[in-house]
Amino acid sequence: MVKVYNFHGGIHPPDNKKHSTRSPIRPAPLPDRLILPLQQHIGHPATPLVAVGDCVLKGQKIAEPAGRISAAVHAPTSGRISYIGPHPIPHASGLEADTIVLDSDGKDEWITHQPISDYRQMKKSELIDFIREAGIAGLGGAGFPTDVKLHLGDDHIVNTLIINAAECEPYITADDMLLRERADQVLSGIEILAHLLQPSHILIGIEDNKAHAIRSLSDALQQTQLKTKLNIDLVVVPTKYPSGGEKQLIKLLTNVEVPSGKIPADVGIVCQNVGTAAAIHRAVHLGEPLISRIVTVTGEAVGHPQNLEVLIGTPFETLLQASEVDHNRLFRLVMGGPMMGISVENDQIPVIKTTNCIIAATYDEMPPAPPAQPCIRCGMCEQVCPAELLPQQLYWFAKGREFDKARHHNLFDCIECGACAYVCPSSIPLVQHYRFAKSEIRNEEAEQKKADHARIRFEARQARLERELAEKEQKRKERAEAAAKQQLLRQRAEDAKPAAEQSNEAELKQLKTAAAIARTKLKKARDALKNAEDKGQEGIEKMQETVKDLELKAEQAHNAWISAGGEDPAAKASPSIQQETESL
Repeated sequence: MVKVYNFHGGIHPPDNKKHSTRSPIRPAPLPDRLILPLQQHIGHPATPLVAVGDCVLKGQKIAEPAGRISAAVHAPTSGRISYIGPHPIPHASGLEADTIVLDSDGKDEWITHQPISDYRQMKKSELIDFIREAGIAGLGGAGFPTDVKLHLGDDHIVNTLIINAAECEPYITADDMLLRERADQVLSGIEILAHLLQPSHILIGIEDNKAHAIRSLSDALQQTQLKTKLNIDLVVVPTKYPSGGEKQLIKLLTNVEVPSGKIPADVGIVCQNVGTAAAIHRAVHLGEPLISRIVTVTGEAVGHPQNLEVLIGTPFETLLQASEVDHNRLFRLVMGGPMMGISVENDQIPVIKTTNCIIAATYDEMPPAPPAQPCIRCGMCEQVCPAELLPQQLYWFAKGREFDKARHHNLFDCIECGACAYVCPSSIPLVQHYRFAKSEIRNEEAEQKKADHARIRFEARQARLERELAEKEQKRKERAEAAAKQQLLRQRAEDAKPAAEQSNEAELKQLKTAAAIARTKLKKARDALKNAEDKGQEGIEKMQETVKDLELKAEQAHNAWISAGGEDPAAKASPSIQQETESL
């Protein structure tokens, strides 16, 4: 027997669930046109694989995952692609997003089914990739791609697998009816999840206001060997909103509190919705991708509240007509529950993977919110907050645009359940303020990220320029050092010459100088002799003797220089001393 714990806060709004559980799940009509947003999950939008004019079959992949956190989109029926582009989608902003529009041909013709005969023989990574290709995302919350959660077992130790069957929000009975009629599919999907995550304990948490579903699930467990083989416990918890919140259900079943900013896998727990488990069963055992889901259509303006098996992409109008809506009484159209759902104005908005309920409410059922009054500081919002926050303080921070303070007060731990706004006597739309603050913080972070990216690019460019300049300077220094080194080597070579060689060079230089001086004296004496002869002066004989004596000395100096290794280039171009003498 598993003990049931409690979580802080919570409220008990009217559940209004009985109206939509009086009839079994029925197939919704096949619409003429299906509108398929490329982003039906948390993460990146899928990338189209088709073009306008292409014909596709039911179950054919028409958009593939883009990035790690993304999910594929498949054709819910056979037909022709008529449009790819912006279209209104189910979002609180009311804006448009990229979609693929498929015109049905009415044949509803399937592709060839490719189920897995024995998934236990596959590698776990291949089985997870198969589930990723089937486009399965969480069907009970924000639509987190299921394959990402299944990979958590790669780097986390998963001790406990929690199957969320609480479905705590008023009006919604999609999971309730799924468990009543298809409990065996849910258990089959749980078995696949257990094979991939290998938990030591499996807990199925369900609120006590679902007696029929509890009985069906208990009978299905008793008819299989899973309960003993996988250590599964069905845990019935008291009805209290929002017990279906992931962290709140973990607290209820295990008394473990997931720290702020962490995920359940960090404390050894993974949560999956019962609808997700059933979708995994259909993908693995039947070869069917996620192309349909159960949607609760309810509200006082609906003549026949019920749960429908709806093809993804079906416009709300088709479901409202199938449920006999009275447009004269219809005042507000809500996607999701009254606490966390969003109001929509356009009934051509399509069902997506996370659409679990459509409420067609009358004026008396969901009247306009009264004008907000000043906060009276009653503290009731803090008493009911399941995340143990200070809603009043967060409200003041959000209103005053003190986003840093709001963040430091754990704004992002707020699950936007609306419990605080439900009990506020001043009718302050607290959740709207929190959503605004979160949006502004995300925008600031995105801008900061862009600025950081630009700064990193600028710094990288500056570093590159400085590096190139340093490389040029280094090359210049290397060239200068190489030139200095060559000069030093030449100087050392000169210094290393033998002393005899240096002495010989000096002697040769002296002999060359002496020969040049002797030739100069000889030339002067010859010029003087010739001048005396021309003028008929006396002492010519003595001058001739002087010339002969100088000729002899010049010849001796010249021969001494030649003998020492000298070479006179001018001697080749001019007559020798002996020839000059003979000519005289």
